[in-house]
Amino acid sequence: MMNIAQYLDSTYLKTPAQSGISNEETLQLDKKLAQEAIEHGIFAVMIRPDYVAEIKKYIQERNSNVAVGTVIGFHEGTYSIDEKLAEASKAIEDGADELDFVINYAAYLHGDQELVKEEFIQCTQLGLQHHKVVKWIIEIAALNDDQIAALTKNIAVWAEENFAEKDFQNIFVKSSTGFYQTEGGKPNGATFEGIKIMLDNAGKLPVKAAGGVRTPEDAEKMIRMGVKRIGTSSALALIKDESSSEGY
Repeated sequence: MMNIAQYLDSTYLKTPAQSGISNEETLQLDKKLAQEAIEHGIFAVMIRPDYVAEIKKYIQERNSNVAVGTVIGFHEGTYSIDEKLAEASKAIEDGADELDFVINYAAYLHGDQELVKEEFIQCTQLGLQHHKVVKWIIEIAALNDDQIAALTKNIAVWAEENFAEKDFQNIFVKSSTGFYQTEGGKPNGATFEGIKIMLDNAGKLPVKAAGGVRTPEDAEKMIRMGVKRIGTSSALALIKDESSSEGY
């Protein structure tokens, strides 16, 4: 059987306000996530920026190499470039290994491609300068198929124009935040169709499927299609060969 764990970013991204619990309770949930990752060989934990320093310390104290990832400009993506750079800089200072930026897809849809290109260049440069993995969430549920293809291809072209090929393995295109509100019961995360479009247009960049991967079979299919990472709030269920009804 395929070792799914090594592809997984085990994710908890609700704020205390969204989940109706305290900061301390959220931190304890993040520690539980980290402990599960340590025990089961899960590649990374993906958490909110406020908890990066504590979780990095928790993992280091246990002599583990589980990566700590966090989200930047989450979840709308409409933060200014300066705001994203500031948030990312603080996360780097706190010990984050991976930075998952939400691209300003609203600006992209309104035709402001130059702004989106500039944020991609500046934020990716910051991450790579500090030897971090940078992932760009394009929010495929907000895009049609042509837009998914075009934005993915643009990111690949911008990477090739501005960064060395040795860095491409650390610049991902990622499908979803898991927080986008869709209508009519449409999926708000990774779909096989959406991921195929991304893979077909990402060039030399790796792709991360996030949200909606709820069974080991789905995870294995995504991996066989070519995704290099999977973001899920159901990492343990996937590893234990269980289906999950979790939202992300």
